[in-house]
Amino acid sequence: MPRLFQFLAGAVVAAFAGLMATKVWPYLSFEPGIHFLTTKSEATNANGLFRLGFYVHITSSLWVLGAGLGQFFPRWFRGRARLHRNLGKLYVGSILALAAPSGLILAAYANGGLVAKVGFALQCVVWWLSTWQAYRLARQRRWEEHTAWMLRSFAVTLAALSLRSESYLLYYVFGTKPIETYLTVTWLSWTGNLVLAEVLVQAGAARRLLRGARFAAPQPALADA
Repeated sequence: MPRLFQFLAGAVVAAFAGLMATKVWPYLSFEPGIHFLTTKSEATNANGLFRLGFYVHITSSLWVLGAGLGQFFPRWFRGRARLHRNLGKLYVGSILALAAPSGLILAAYANGGLVAKVGFALQCVVWWLSTWQAYRLARQRRWEEHTAWMLRSFAVTLAALSLRSESYLLYYVFGTKPIETYLTVTWLSWTGNLVLAEVLVQAGAARRLLRGARFAAPQPALADA
C-alpha cells in the first residue's frame, strides 16, 4: 500500500507539472495582457520588479517541482548517489536563490489585500527556511533529519497544486464565494500540506525513504563492531 500510494501521488504531481508547463509556455511571449496577468492593473504590469518576479517564479518553480518529485522515488538512486546530490542541489539552489525570493516579490502585489499578501509572504519564508534547514542537515550528514525537512520543503512546493484543487473543491462543491475561496486557499494550500507532511514524518516516512535509497548510515552497534 505505501508503494501504491507513492506511485499514485507521484503520478498526480507529474501530471500537474506537465499541466503547469503548458500554462507557463504562453507567458514566455512576455505579453502583459494574458491569463493571470489580466488580473493585475496596468501599473502593476508595467512595473519591472513585478514582471521580473513573475517570470522568474513561474519558470524556476516548474523545474523545482520536477527536481523535487524525483527525490521521493529513492529506488531510482540506488548506486546513483551523485544524481541524487545533483538534483538536490538544483532543487535547493533554485528555491533559495530564485523561486522563494521571487515569490516574495509577487506576494507584495497579491490581490486580496493584507490577508493574502501576508499568507503568500509567509509561505515563501517557510519554503525558504525549510529548504535551508534540509540543506544544512545534509551538510552535517544527518540524513534522517535532512529527509524529514525535505518532506516539509516539498510540501510547500506542492502548495500550487493544493491551491488549485482546494479552490475547485471549495467553490464548486461547498459553494463558497470567490473571495472567500481565494483567501482560504491562500493559507490552507501550504499550511494544510505542512500538516500532512508532519503526519508522514511522525509516521516514519523519512526512515522508509532512506531505507529505500539505502543512504542510511550504519547502526551504532554495527559501526562499533
